This record gives sequence, C-alpha cells and structure tokens, in this order.
Amino acid sequence: MKKVLVIGLGAQGSTIAKHLDTHPKVQQIVCADYDRLLSERLSGSLSKAEAIQVDAHETASIITAAAGCSLIINGLPLEYNLNVMEAALTVGAGYMDLSGPMEERGFVETYQWLFSEWHQRFKDKGLLALVGCGIAPGLANVIVRRSVEKLDSCDSIGIYFYDGFLSKRYIPFWWSPEVALGDMMYKTFRMENGKIVTDVPFSRPVKMTFRGIDHEVRMVDHEHDEPVTMGLLADSVLKGVRNIEFKYGGPQVELAEHLYKVGLLSKEKVNVNGVEIVPFELLMKQIPRAPRFAEEIQAVIDEGIIQDEGAFLVRVKGKLGGQDKQIDCYTNFPGLIEAFSQAKMTHESYSTGQCAAVFSAMMVEQLCHETGLIVPEQLDVACRDYVFRQLADLNITVDEYQS
Repeated sequence: MKKVLVIGLGAQGSTIAKHLDTHPKVQQIVCADYDRLLSERLSGSLSKAEAIQVDAHETASIITAAAGCSLIINGLPLEYNLNVMEAALTVGAGYMDLSGPMEERGFVETYQWLFSEWHQRFKDKGLLALVGCGIAPGLANVIVRRSVEKLDSCDSIGIYFYDGFLSKRYIPFWWSPEVALGDMMYKTFRMENGKIVTDVPFSRPVKMTFRGIDHEVRMVDHEHDEPVTMGLLADSVLKGVRNIEFKYGGPQVELAEHLYKVGLLSKEKVNVNGVEIVPFELLMKQIPRAPRFAEEIQAVIDEGIIQDEGAFLVRVKGKLGGQDKQIDCYTNFPGLIEAFSQAKMTHESYSTGQCAAVFSAMMVEQLCHETGLIVPEQLDVACRDYVFRQLADLNITVDEYQS
C-alpha cells in the first residue's frame, strides 16, 4: 500500500488527490499546500487524506511533508519543480509533475540537464521521475508516440489546441492566469528541419479548420514542452521526426496577445505618476480568477454559457510503405456542464486533472519498469495502452482519422 504526497492543491492537484483517494493501492494521501485552509478543506472531503502546510520555497519543508511517502505528485507552479525533485531523491520517492522546469539556463538546456544529470540521479536511486503529465504535455505525447509507431518514418508532428469557451461571467483563463500568461509571453519553440529554433510570442499565425467547428480559427505558435522534449528525443523514440510545432488559439490567446503588445505582461518596473509598479503584478491583482469550488462553478453555469466549443488535434505525418500518410487524432473531453455534473469540477480541471490522475495511478501501480527521469513519449506500449483505457473510463477518448 502506498503513502502519496500531493503537493500543490490547485485545480490539478486536487483532482489527482480525489482520484487517488479511490485507488485500492493507496493507503494514505498527504494533501500539502502553502494555504493551510485549502489543504484542510480538501483533506476533509477525502477518506484517506491528512492536511499539512508546506512552504515549497524550502526543500526541507517538502522533505518533512514527504516522510514515509513512496510517491510525490507535484501540482505546483514549475519554479518549484527542482525543490520537489530534490525532496523526492532525499526521501526515496518516485516523482511526477505536470510540466518540466524552465530555468534561467534556457528551456532546451534545462531539458538536456534533466535528461542527463537528473535522469542519472533518479536512476542511481532506483526511482522513476515522470515529467509533464497532464493533457498537454502528457496525453498529447502518448498520442504522438502511438501515431508515430504506426508509420515507417515520421516527418512532422503538430499539436493544436483551440479553446473557444466563453461564459457570461468574464473569466479569461480557466486555470492559473500566472501560468497561462507566463507561457504566452515567453519565446516559442519549434523543431524546424531537424533543429530546435526559437521565435517571438504569438508568431507564425495561421487559419485552421477543425472537425466539428464551423469556422476557421486563428492559431499561433505557443511556448510548450512538447516541441522541446520530442525534438530532443526525435531519433530515439520518434523515428527521426524533423518538424514539430505547438499552436494555440481562442479568445484568451487573442486577449493575451493584445496585453503583450501594449506592455501589460512586462515584469519590469514602470513609473506611473511617481509610483513604480510592475504591469504584470498589477494585472494579476485585477484579473478575474477561475472558480475552484462547486458553488462557484455552479454560479457561473447559472449565469449562462455563451459558447462551449474547442478542439484538441494531434497531427502526425510520415511515410508508410513508401506512401505519404497523415494521422489526425482528436481528443474528446467533457465541456463545463458535463464535467461539473460528473465530477463537480470545471472542464479545464477535468481534462488536465483527470489525465494527470491517470498518470499518477499508473505510477502507484508501478506499471512502468523504467528508472531515471523520462517523459510520456518514452513510456512503453503497455503504459500507453493503460493511459488510453483508463481515460476512456473517465469519458476522455481519442478519435483517429487516417489519410
């Protein structure tokens, strides 16, 4: 039986904790967050949980919380990842997060560091660290690997996420606005002709059509893990792919682009009538937050939904039997009303959180026999099949179209 630490109890962390509370191989869950009341509120709703307050700035605080745990699930913002990973190594626990750390040395350089030094540190301890386990990165990577395995060779991978949800109550981002806007203001990465290259935010706009959407959608390049990890692993697991891109579109992307262009995403101080302010910090004080608790979500639903549409497409192109082949995979997951009726959570929490919950259950069951630090596209076929099978039980399915 497992004792599991879930640290960071936002939308994703709380979803993971709720899922693991029903898992027969989990004996105890430690719900840890800097917000003590949040920890207590969540743990009080679970049957196997205890609450603890943790300051993730201090590795020692995480180590104390993780005492006796065999697995640590990290739902914190990515700047805390290295502290949590260090704690996992110290207590001898497996590790999982939803996105890799982005250190000052650079995004690509950080993943190279993870794949070398940190991989070896976990391997030497006989432990597994699985990095980037939500819907994207996470499920997207597993879909890519499954599609690539159906080809003789792979030329290009495209991951396209369109979020067209609009409610009458103005909620621009249905997850952390700090994380959302932090991603959007950062330089983008793509693999082009076998090399990982960078570009400015909101670069290379294109109009795309998606199944089930009756209009074109403007999509732009977006900073994300997948082009980096897949680019670094192109030859070892993705049959020599040469081109990889991640594009994002929807009302929140358009909002972020306008905020970026007028300077409101800047983290540099500016003088306003003799007062120094940081535009990004001011924006974070003012921006509406997504609802987290059931009564808050219900209130948004009661006020009304303007539009509930979106698309999540993974497109892989390559050769099969000497012929060009394209494999499109569309992921289906519940909208807000359905997600709330099923699990009392938002559509965003459901899609990302349930994917992360399935990866965490896979870790609990020790289905992956690798040690070291890996990403989801490196999982073997048994683990990939487990992810698809378990997600289908949660009403998250993948439709495949070949041409």
